[in-house]
Amino acid sequence: MSRPWVGVSACLLGQRVRYDSDSRPHAWICNELPRHAGVLPFCPETQAGLATPRPPVQLVQLAQGGIRALGVENPDLDVTEKLQQWTEQQLTHLRALDAMIFKSRSPSCGLGSVPLHDADGAVLQSDFDGIYAAWVRQHFPDLQLCDEVWLEEKRHQEMFLRRLEKKVWSRCNN
Repeated sequence: MSRPWVGVSACLLGQRVRYDSDSRPHAWICNELPRHAGVLPFCPETQAGLATPRPPVQLVQLAQGGIRALGVENPDLDVTEKLQQWTEQQLTHLRALDAMIFKSRSPSCGLGSVPLHDADGAVLQSDFDGIYAAWVRQHFPDLQLCDEVWLEEKRHQEMFLRRLEKKVWSRCNN
Protein backbone atom coordinates (compact mmCIF):
# COMPACT_ATOMS: atom_id res chain seq x y z
CA MET A 1 0.00 0.00 0.00
CA SER A 2 1.30 3.48 -0.81
CA ARG A 3 2.09 5.98 1.91
CA PRO A 4 -0.47 8.74 2.60
CA TRP A 5 0.65 12.36 2.27
CA VAL A 6 -0.46 15.18 4.55
CA GLY A 7 0.11 18.89 3.97
CA VAL A 8 0.80 20.63 7.29
CA SER A 9 1.06 24.31 8.14
CA ALA A 10 4.82 24.77 8.52
CA CYS A 11 4.55 26.61 11.84
CA LEU A 12 2.98 23.47 13.36
CA LEU A 13 6.13 21.57 12.40
CA GLY A 14 8.34 24.06 14.26
CA GLN A 15 9.33 26.21 11.29
CA ARG A 16 9.65 29.88 12.25
CA VAL A 17 7.40 31.24 9.50
CA ARG A 18 4.74 33.09 11.47
CA TYR A 19 4.36 36.84 11.14
CA ASP A 20 6.28 37.28 14.41
CA SER A 21 9.08 34.86 13.35
CA ASP A 22 7.79 32.32 15.82
CA SER A 23 6.45 28.79 15.37
CA ARG A 24 3.76 26.73 17.04
CA PRO A 25 5.09 23.16 17.04
CA HIS A 26 2.41 20.61 17.80
CA ALA A 27 3.75 17.53 19.59
CA TRP A 28 1.49 14.94 17.95
CA ILE A 29 1.96 16.41 14.46
CA CYS A 30 5.77 16.60 14.87
CA ASN A 31 6.33 13.28 16.61
CA GLU A 32 3.52 10.86 15.74
CA LEU A 33 2.13 11.85 12.33
CA PRO A 34 5.43 11.22 10.44
CA ARG A 35 5.30 7.59 11.60
CA HIS A 36 2.05 7.15 9.63
CA ALA A 37 2.30 9.54 6.68
CA GLY A 38 4.59 11.65 4.58
CA VAL A 39 4.44 15.27 5.72
CA LEU A 40 4.67 18.22 3.34
CA PRO A 41 5.01 21.61 5.06
CA PHE A 42 3.37 24.69 3.57
CA CYS A 43 3.06 28.34 4.55
CA PRO A 44 0.99 30.48 2.19
CA GLU A 45 2.41 33.75 3.52
CA THR A 46 6.11 32.96 3.21
CA GLN A 47 5.69 30.92 0.03
CA ALA A 48 3.76 33.86 -1.49
CA GLY A 49 6.82 36.02 -0.84
CA LEU A 50 5.91 37.79 2.41
CA ALA A 51 8.83 38.43 4.75
CA THR A 52 9.41 36.95 8.19
CA PRO A 53 8.85 38.84 10.41
CA ARG A 54 6.03 40.79 8.81
CA PRO A 55 3.19 43.01 9.97
CA PRO A 56 0.18 41.00 11.14
CA VAL A 57 -2.87 40.92 8.87
CA GLN A 58 -6.53 40.20 9.45
CA LEU A 59 -9.48 39.41 7.23
CA VAL A 60 -11.67 42.44 6.57
CA GLN A 61 -15.12 42.57 4.95
CA LEU A 62 -15.13 45.71 2.81
CA ALA A 63 -18.22 47.95 2.75
CA GLN A 64 -18.39 47.65 -1.05
CA GLY A 65 -18.12 43.86 -0.84
CA GLY A 66 -15.24 41.45 -0.90
CA ILE A 67 -12.90 40.16 1.76
CA ARG A 68 -9.29 41.30 1.97
CA ALA A 69 -6.25 40.37 4.07
CA LEU A 70 -5.27 43.79 5.43
CA GLY A 71 -2.67 44.97 7.92
CA VAL A 72 -3.84 45.16 11.52
CA GLU A 73 -1.90 48.36 12.29
CA ASN A 74 -1.81 49.62 8.69
CA PRO A 75 -5.04 48.87 6.79
CA ASP A 76 -3.37 50.14 3.60
CA LEU A 77 -1.24 46.98 3.65
CA ASP A 78 -3.16 44.52 1.46
CA VAL A 79 -1.62 41.08 0.88
CA THR A 80 -4.74 39.51 -0.62
CA GLU A 81 -3.48 39.38 -4.21
CA LYS A 82 -0.16 37.77 -3.26
CA LEU A 83 -1.94 35.09 -1.23
CA GLN A 84 -4.50 34.43 -3.97
CA GLN A 85 -1.85 34.19 -6.69
CA TRP A 86 0.16 31.65 -4.68
CA THR A 87 -3.01 29.73 -3.79
CA GLU A 88 -4.02 29.29 -7.41
CA GLN A 89 -0.61 27.77 -8.21
CA GLN A 90 -1.13 24.91 -5.74
CA LEU A 91 -3.39 22.62 -7.78
CA THR A 92 -0.67 20.11 -8.64
CA HIS A 93 0.63 19.92 -5.06
CA LEU A 94 -2.84 19.51 -3.61
CA ARG A 95 -3.75 16.65 -5.94
CA ALA A 96 -0.93 14.62 -4.37
CA LEU A 97 -2.27 15.03 -0.82
CA ASP A 98 -4.62 12.84 1.19
CA ALA A 99 -5.21 15.36 3.98
CA MET A 100 -4.25 18.81 5.25
CA ILE A 101 -3.70 20.18 8.73
CA PHE A 102 -4.10 23.94 9.02
CA LYS A 103 -3.07 26.47 11.70
CA SER A 104 -6.18 27.69 13.47
CA ARG A 105 -7.08 31.40 13.44
CA SER A 106 -4.57 32.19 10.67
CA PRO A 107 -5.91 34.65 8.05
CA SER A 108 -4.58 32.32 5.38
CA CYS A 109 -4.85 28.87 6.99
CA GLY A 110 -7.58 29.08 9.60
CA LEU A 111 -10.33 26.53 9.10
CA GLY A 112 -13.61 27.85 10.50
CA SER A 113 -11.74 29.73 13.24
CA VAL A 114 -10.72 33.07 11.73
CA PRO A 115 -12.26 36.34 12.89
CA LEU A 116 -13.74 38.41 10.07
CA HIS A 117 -13.61 42.14 10.81
CA ASP A 118 -15.32 45.19 9.44
CA ALA A 119 -13.31 48.20 8.26
CA ASP A 120 -13.33 49.62 11.81
CA GLY A 121 -11.87 46.45 13.32
CA ALA A 122 -15.06 45.10 14.91
CA VAL A 123 -15.50 41.32 14.66
CA LEU A 124 -18.38 40.44 12.34
CA GLN A 125 -17.93 36.69 12.49
CA SER A 126 -15.52 34.49 14.43
CA ASP A 127 -15.78 31.23 12.47
CA PHE A 128 -14.54 32.21 9.02
CA ASP A 129 -12.04 30.31 6.84
CA GLY A 130 -8.67 31.82 5.95
CA ILE A 131 -8.02 32.66 2.30
CA TYR A 132 -6.07 29.49 1.48
CA ALA A 133 -8.20 27.17 3.62
CA ALA A 134 -11.40 28.46 1.98
CA TRP A 135 -9.96 27.90 -1.49
CA VAL A 136 -8.81 24.38 -0.63
CA ARG A 137 -12.19 23.54 0.91
CA GLN A 138 -13.98 24.78 -2.22
CA HIS A 139 -11.74 23.12 -4.81
CA PHE A 140 -10.97 19.85 -2.97
CA PRO A 141 -14.18 18.86 -1.14
CA ASP A 142 -12.99 15.25 -0.67
CA LEU A 143 -9.68 16.20 0.96
CA GLN A 144 -9.57 15.49 4.69
CA LEU A 145 -9.13 18.88 6.44
CA CYS A 146 -8.62 19.80 10.07
CA ASP A 147 -6.63 22.12 12.30
CA GLU A 148 -4.27 21.50 15.20
CA VAL A 149 -6.93 22.35 17.79
CA TRP A 150 -9.09 19.45 16.61
CA LEU A 151 -6.07 17.15 16.89
CA GLU A 152 -5.57 17.89 20.60
CA GLU A 153 -7.87 15.00 21.52
CA LYS A 154 -6.55 11.45 21.23
CA ARG A 155 -9.82 10.19 19.73
CA HIS A 156 -9.55 12.81 16.96
CA GLN A 157 -5.96 11.81 16.27
CA GLU A 158 -7.04 8.17 15.92
CA MET A 159 -9.98 9.18 13.71
CA PHE A 160 -7.66 11.24 11.50
CA LEU A 161 -5.30 8.27 11.03
CA ARG A 162 -8.18 5.85 10.32
CA ARG A 163 -9.54 8.19 7.64
CA LEU A 164 -6.07 8.44 6.11
CA GLU A 165 -5.72 4.65 6.00
CA LYS A 166 -9.18 4.28 4.49
CA LYS A 167 -8.44 6.87 1.79
CA VAL A 168 -5.16 5.20 0.84
CA TRP A 169 -6.76 1.76 0.81
CA SER A 170 -9.56 3.07 -1.42
CA ARG A 171 -7.07 4.75 -3.78
CA CYS A 172 -5.01 1.57 -4.09
CA ASN A 173 -8.02 -0.65 -4.74
CA ASN A 174 -9.70 1.42 -7.43
